[in-house]
Amino acid sequence: ECTIFQVPETLTCEVLAKMGAPPKPDYPIITAEQMEKYDGFIFGLSGRYGIMPAQMKTFMDSTGKLWKKGALVGKAAGCFFSSGTQGGGQETM
Repeated sequence: ECTIFQVPETLTCEVLAKMGAPPKPDYPIITAEQMEKYDGFIFGLSGRYGIMPAQMKTFMDSTGKLWKKGALVGKAAGCFFSSGTQGGGQETM
């Protein structure tokens, strides 16, 4: 069984509207604390100039407390990346 989550948005609705950002899918938002309940994780990331989105970076930074207490030790993890253009950073992802 798997559960699909999204990480919290870091931009305001006003900024997203000005950017013309598409609506977010209706997936629940995960918190770092919820990660303790799962056996493993697969992260899907878009690439922009060869780096992960700021939202994912912010989420990963929020897991420091879990790392400190070893709450994620032994959990399987993987990731995949996608970029929409040549030169979109796939060579560094």
